[in-house]
Amino acid sequence: MSANLDLNDLWSGFSRGEAVARDRLLSLYYDEFRRIARGVLNGDSSRMHLQPTDLVHEASLRIIKSSGIEVRDQNHFLSLAARVMRMTLIDEVRKHKAAKRGTLMTLWDDVAPAGEAFDIEDFDDTLEQLARFEPEGAKVIELRFYAGLTLPEISEVMEISERTVQRRWRTARAWMLKELTLAA
Repeated sequence: MSANLDLNDLWSGFSRGEAVARDRLLSLYYDEFRRIARGVLNGDSSRMHLQPTDLVHEASLRIIKSSGIEVRDQNHFLSLAARVMRMTLIDEVRKHKAAKRGTLMTLWDDVAPAGEAFDIEDFDDTLEQLARFEPEGAKVIELRFYAGLTLPEISEVMEISERTVQRRWRTARAWMLKELTLAA
């Protein structure tokens, strides 16, 4: 049996809610999730005492609790993981703020000039605003930031042309940067 066929079986099993397939996929993609989490937590997240491993474990637990989510392939799985990590991170940031410990800043080289940091909750709120009037652009931003996908990979996940993804990326990125700069 080829590796590709094995993965297809795992995607199907995951979509049916099979624990063995879910656990195997989480194991296979653990290092990728940690890489993504390191990128998302790039900033002063140490003030919150949230490490990439913590974010990955919490997101994995949320994926484990949900069952029967349809997943077609690797990019779709990473898209799901991005959404879950985003929700997990924002929940943690809100808990942190509720304890009156201040804000959590993140760096994102794709959007901001090197060294410029954004409040992660402001980033998420701005992304939600964008989603209200440009949901596809917001999805591109989410997949770049929270899943670390390239534009061609995003094209596959969203099932649209790469040119369309590039156009949405440029527009959404410019709008996000403008809004985040105004909020600072």
